[in-house]
Amino acid sequence: MNSTQKPELLAPAGTLEKLKFAVQYGADAVYIAGKQYGLRAFAGNFDKAEMAEGIQFAHDRNVKVYVTVNVFAHNADFEGMEEYLKELLELNVDAIIVSDPGIIRLAREKVPALPIHISTQANCTNWSSVQFWKDMGAERVVLARELSLPEIREIREKVDVELETFIHGAMCISYSGRCLLSNYMTERDSNQGQCAQACRWNYNLVEEKRPNEFYPIQEDERGTYVFNSQDLCLLPHLKDLVDAGIASFKIEGRMKSAYYVATIIRAYRNMIDACFEGAAVSDDIHFWLDELQKVSHRPYTTGFYYGKPEKGALTLDDSQYIRPYDFIGVVHDYDEATGIATIEQRNHFRVGDTVEFFSPQYGFFQQEITEMWDKNGEPITVAPHAQQMVRIPVVHPVYDMDLMRKQVGDSKK
Repeated sequence: MNSTQKPELLAPAGTLEKLKFAVQYGADAVYIAGKQYGLRAFAGNFDKAEMAEGIQFAHDRNVKVYVTVNVFAHNADFEGMEEYLKELLELNVDAIIVSDPGIIRLAREKVPALPIHISTQANCTNWSSVQFWKDMGAERVVLARELSLPEIREIREKVDVELETFIHGAMCISYSGRCLLSNYMTERDSNQGQCAQACRWNYNLVEEKRPNEFYPIQEDERGTYVFNSQDLCLLPHLKDLVDAGIASFKIEGRMKSAYYVATIIRAYRNMIDACFEGAAVSDDIHFWLDELQKVSHRPYTTGFYYGKPEKGALTLDDSQYIRPYDFIGVVHDYDEATGIATIEQRNHFRVGDTVEFFSPQYGFFQQEITEMWDKNGEPITVAPHAQQMVRIPVVHPVYDMDLMRKQVGDSKK
């Protein structure tokens, strides 16, 4: 695989903190949103100062930053749109991710130097659509999730434009790509980034001639679908994705935690690098697949990449998330002389707990918490407060932004 260009690993970043974790743990690029015009209005997102800081942080480490401007715009949305696009250009973003033709027209007219990536919201499922967007000035197209690898290869052969696909995370099994439930039931428009997550309420579809059979329905900000979808995971299939001509491997999850982003990016970073370094990836795949089990997720699937899934392959009887580990702390400092680390608490832990540290600098190690002190040096036995700063002795050197987690068994959230 060495003769092929290494694909970009593209990470979600819903906040400035998540951006920094994504960069630190191996992303080649991140995608973010401002406080407006994105489809994750409740992700935290970036004001102008945060965006400037995040872009500088990423660019200093040779990581690109893309900004989503992928709402389905109404007339009122264009008030201030031109100024916002010019602001993004001044901030030196590497591209904008857009689906609305009106926004694309405005961007090409007012900020022609700003590269355009076509959002998955545009639902590109064929080479002719991809060619259309290229003709409109797009440098990259994010393909629809419904495509198989042979279809992607055909698009790659017929159109000379960068292709990006989702390779991990939540899937939306829908061609519409447009959520209606949230708007209808709560007057909060998910296609304006204000999703009320009405898809997480309980609904059932009843077929006329089967009155006692109930089929669960879900909907999120990208679309409506019957049955609960599993999470996409293509970690064991990276070579096939590269051979199909995919230029950017995209991870879903701007609403997910910093721990989720760091864990998923770290796994894919190591496997991509191993593939291109000619390493025996079969020795690593089980380790990194095990790592992917340590974040909150639904059972994994390959989605549509290997053809239309068999009946039931993308559905679950139980839509609850699997959550075998809790994210409990972030390393802020380490004293080599004493072997004591300063930890910011993110979830409850106490003396006697067995915890696991992991890092982009090393694999991971486990240890028991034998002692603990608060910020004033007073001995404590438990860290119950969010973002509480504590100090504990560690058996291995740790680094700033290393993460600490604790196994909770096969519990479900």
